[in-house]
Amino acid sequence: MPPTIRSRLTDWTTVAPLVAVLVLVMTWGRELPGPLIFVVAALLAVAVLAAVHHAEVVAHKVGEPYGSLVLAVAVTVIEVGLIVTLMISGGDKTQALARDTVFAAVMITCNGILGLSLLLGALRRQVAVFNPEGTGGALATVATLATLSMVVPTFTTSRPGPEFSPAQLAFAAVASLALYLLFVMVQTGRHRDYFLPVTQEGSILAEDKNGDGHAEPPSTRTALASLALLVVALVAVVGDAKTISPAIETAVGAANLPQAFVGVVIALLVLLPETLAAARAARRDRVQISLNLALGSAMASIGLTIPAIAIASIWLDGPLMLGLGGTQMTLLALTAVTAVLTVVPGRATVLQGGVHLVLLAAFVFLAASP
Repeated sequence: MPPTIRSRLTDWTTVAPLVAVLVLVMTWGRELPGPLIFVVAALLAVAVLAAVHHAEVVAHKVGEPYGSLVLAVAVTVIEVGLIVTLMISGGDKTQALARDTVFAAVMITCNGILGLSLLLGALRRQVAVFNPEGTGGALATVATLATLSMVVPTFTTSRPGPEFSPAQLAFAAVASLALYLLFVMVQTGRHRDYFLPVTQEGSILAEDKNGDGHAEPPSTRTALASLALLVVALVAVVGDAKTISPAIETAVGAANLPQAFVGVVIALLVLLPETLAAARAARRDRVQISLNLALGSAMASIGLTIPAIAIASIWLDGPLMLGLGGTQMTLLALTAVTAVLTVVPGRATVLQGGVHLVLLAAFVFLAASP
């Protein structure tokens, strides 16, 4: 057997996702004892690290911004599948699941991942530098999608409560998907340079613009293998998060926390691969890649989830609660205003990173203590 194949089969980044998926198949739908919960949680953590590794291999092969787009879309597609599955099988208790999960994803990405990236980038170079044109366009798309999908339903009058009528839901689904696809076309087409890392002087880094880095790009075969293993690792991450969710629900109930807090915890687990990938990019002085991951993930969460649940609503019983409450809308508005002030200059210090992380802390605290 050739050494390259042998080393691949014994590499932990190959073995870990496969083992995690195998354990997922064996434990799916079963009540787990305490020790096995810790095993699944450990495999989830290792699968996260493996997903980040394979995402970086794929990104090095295809270049930016395609690399960050691959990870963001892969995570979101699997997450959407999980949400729709739970909503179809969960009954009345899942009426607000999509809203809670998507809102948590937006707050985690736009405050947690974005804030951490800016903080790490500023600590490295004193000032984190990025392209305001591309980042501003992404932020505007996220704000529009979030408002149309989660704020407008609170104020519509066709249905009682914070929900859309069927026609309104169909419009929101089409608009969300159209905006997301338009953004992807802009990001990967004529304005691709807006989403590439820049130097302290604001010029595009040559190695990223040309699609090559300091190391030789992997072969096509290696990149395809990493792409397949990335999908396997992400399935393991989301599936194992679902497997241990009953234990999380029990812990949340024992701590007298709101049931909606379970969605926050699961969202944090599911977004771990993107968080680690963004942090590593920021430490390498590639803050723009980190922001692509953060805002791209928020955008994909809304742009893919709303159309999916619009289709799933055909089989769902009961109302579909999408509108946010007053506290949530306040946090969303504050996040949007703060992000605009952060993005417009194209440069940020540790202060801006700290502000966004405080907003994330406020979201988590108020989710636990509404």
